[in-house]
Amino acid sequence: MSTCNICGNLSSRYITVEGYDYYECADCDFISIAHNIMDDIDNGRATRKYDESYWKSEITAARQRSYGGNLARFAELILYARIPVHRFVDIGTGDGHFLDALTFHMPSSKEKFFGVELFPPPVSEQTSHPNYIIGGVSDVEGPIEAGTCIEVIEHLTPSMVDRLARELALKCVPGSIFLFNTGLTDFVRSDQSYIDPVTRGHISIWSVTAASKIFNRHGFKIYPLKGKTWAFIAEYNFQDLDENERYMENRIWSPNENNVSILKDIKSSDVMYILGIETARAY
Repeated sequence: MSTCNICGNLSSRYITVEGYDYYECADCDFISIAHNIMDDIDNGRATRKYDESYWKSEITAARQRSYGGNLARFAELILYARIPVHRFVDIGTGDGHFLDALTFHMPSSKEKFFGVELFPPPVSEQTSHPNYIIGGVSDVEGPIEAGTCIEVIEHLTPSMVDRLARELALKCVPGSIFLFNTGLTDFVRSDQSYIDPVTRGHISIWSVTAASKIFNRHGFKIYPLKGKTWAFIAEYNFQDLDENERYMENRIWSPNENNVSILKDIKSSDVMYILGIETARAY
């Protein structure tokens, strides 16, 4: 048995991967590396260092996501947002080439796109986009209305995610909205290879329940995404929702007009708008 790092209840052993035991909390629906290893990671002794060797193995996949699935995640998120998006931030943006992909498709909104990265790859691999920031969300000037966090929180301990939620709340306005893309517990139960403490550094497998226990205390409401066992939505302090809007897939039919204009770029095309509609409906 181990102790859950979120609720403190006892957790039962779920699986052992590369010598590391993972435990499952029935209360939180949270699967994670053992409590004592989590404590070690919080104290700077990680199972995987995010150094040049890490980026050497991950940079190709990161680049592919930037020009592929990340664009779909952005497009649907912008349609879900109830408020105008003036600053979008990609949290844990890696090499930052997602900013280049966004700028290619929506050049009129280039100044709206930001990316932050605490553990960047070598300079030669980084984007030259002016809004690429080596740092955290607190380093973005001004409020943030929307953001993505793609393939990040599975690397983080609950205390790290708590700190991220607290920092995000300080940058939010009512209605700020974020999409977290990570393999959730239902996803992992059908594909246990996602649990990978050494090569990729995947130590935490989240659920809507587990995320809610952390994000709710900082003013966020967590929403599932229908059919997607690898993503959830966090929306900040937005009270004026009718029942229909509590289901993200319904929001695409009455989007904020300012946000539609981002996706239907006057200098480019409406392909991002189409991508957002189809992505939201696809599952």
